Amino acid sequence: MKRWLLWVPLAAFGVLVIVVALNLRPTDTTVRSRLVGKPLPAFTLVASVPGKPGLSDAAFRDGKPKLLNVFASWCVPCLAEAPKLLRLKEAGADIRAVAIRDRSTDVQRFLAENGDPYAAIGDDPTSQVQLALGSSGVPETFVIDGKGIIRAQHIGDIRDSDVPELLRALEAAR
Repeated sequence: MKRWLLWVPLAAFGVLVIVVALNLRPTDTTVRSRLVGKPLPAFTLVASVPGKPGLSDAAFRDGKPKLLNVFASWCVPCLAEAPKLLRLKEAGADIRAVAIRDRSTDVQRFLAENGDPYAAIGDDPTSQVQLALGSSGVPETFVIDGKGIIRAQHIGDIRDSDVPELLRALEAAR
């Protein structure tokens, strides 16, 4: 009877380790931008593809709300969201983009194969603008009001159920 009592402290320690380990895991691992509600950081990007303008923060201060999509041609979720971006454009959304660590020829191919919802695409070869936005990855989409203030952030690929939500966010940003 006394032998099993020797194992009680070890078992209690094991239970304690499990409880602590379970409570140390973060419940939400999403990295949200701290810039929501604040102005876009200043930036100027050259055009990513010929025949389409580059992008700067000034383009977002013309009084009209816009979507700013952070994407890359090598990004599989970006491929999945391409049809949803086209739906947003068809619904009247003005979409601008930042191409992350990409080559012009690859972006051109991506647009030719998947459609082009973008009014402008800036080339961000070192992810400086992406990081300044507080974006943690691709794809990511920001709702920017007509004064250049970030009003909402959508992390990850846009799904069918997100399209109406983004359109409402654009309307609210007017």
